[in-house]
Amino acid sequence: VSLCVGGSNIFASVRENSPAGHFISNISIRAEPGASAVRLCLTGPNAIWFYLEGRTIRLNSSASRVLDREVLGPFLIAELTCYEGNIKQSQYRILVEILNENDNKPKFLEATIQPFTVSEVAAVNSVVFTVKAEDSDGDMITYIIDQSSFRIDLPNSGKVVLNKPLDYESRTRLQILLWAQESNTVEKFKVSTVLTVNVEDVDDHYPHFLPCTPVSPGVPVCMNPTYTANITWKNQDTVLEFSPGPIRARDGDLGINAPLLYTILSDDHGRFIIDNRTGEIKYSVATAFVRVLSENSFPPLFNTTTFKGFIIQSSSPASIVSTYGNQVLQVQVMDWDFPDGRNPNIRFFLHPPSQLYQVTQEGVLIARTDQLRPFDRHLLQLQVIARDDESGEEASASVDIEVLQRGQAVPHGAFKEQQLFGDMDSRLAGGIAALILLTF
Repeated sequence: VSLCVGGSNIFASVRENSPAGHFISNISIRAEPGASAVRLCLTGPNAIWFYLEGRTIRLNSSASRVLDREVLGPFLIAELTCYEGNIKQSQYRILVEILNENDNKPKFLEATIQPFTVSEVAAVNSVVFTVKAEDSDGDMITYIIDQSSFRIDLPNSGKVVLNKPLDYESRTRLQILLWAQESNTVEKFKVSTVLTVNVEDVDDHYPHFLPCTPVSPGVPVCMNPTYTANITWKNQDTVLEFSPGPIRARDGDLGINAPLLYTILSDDHGRFIIDNRTGEIKYSVATAFVRVLSENSFPPLFNTTTFKGFIIQSSSPASIVSTYGNQVLQVQVMDWDFPDGRNPNIRFFLHPPSQLYQVTQEGVLIARTDQLRPFDRHLLQLQVIARDDESGEEASASVDIEVLQRGQAVPHGAFKEQQLFGDMDSRLAGGIAALILLTF
């Protein structure tokens, strides 16, 4: 009668990282191992992980050979063979499942955490890059970010969304601390990494003349200087010394620093010239006044008591106020102490000072559009004052400004009634628009 009877296939499980000698299964063969003429053998691809102790199969691990599911896979497979003498009588399959334990932390994929480059004009709320981490135990990963300029789109997506506008002129590089954390385990293992985001400069700013004086604290708009020089009729073919001086400008895009071309848009019968610098550029306008002192006989005078303006509400920090036909609104005064009625000593300002509006020395109104609400109307709250800095004489007028909602067209109307000296020259309008330096 065969002694190798009563056996069966063995199905068992063991947790990874279990110690040496851990119980796997009992053997159901009736013959005692080691009995006369009976021999039991373990064979197969993973037999090295087991040893026999009497009627028991135990785990054959060690300090240098740890049972690791992530290395070996989910199952160990071997065979138990029973011999009588040298004759194989029976063979049974051994299938042991390695049960997973949370013994690994998440790891970021290196290819997804290299330095990123994001354009400074990237749209807010858009996905600018994606990071990815993996967990060898197959746990679900949640991403956490600490930077207010960015946020995670969905907790487990790894998609990073731009939270607020970037500005190369303010900051060229950002450091972001990012965590990948297990979300479905008790241990909540996590790992962190520091991401570098390089801000790409884009040609989105006008050049500006120096020195640049902000129109008010916190408003990223430069007031261009007025360059002044005094001469007499005998000063011919000489280089004028201006204050402040010398006349120079700088590209508003610091990372691009495009070459600038200086051009005089208007002068007194072509009596003045300026050296040009070649290059493809945008241009900005500053006024250089040559002061000829004379007796003051006439006060400054606006040609209307109320100027009509429109502004379209937007998220931009500053925009130019327009008038009918979407033309630039330019408040102007005449002073007949000068042959053409233009007094270079006139200085404009608002009374009382406004937190929402500023006026440039060219008479152009600038609004803080991100603080305006559609359908607001600012009438009589805005008094624009024109003062002759030499004589101290003043003139005043009201500005009626209507705030339009986004996408609403500026009405057409009696635009010429707003102008003191006729239709604004297109070059001058472009120059006035170039006075705004947006550094947001």
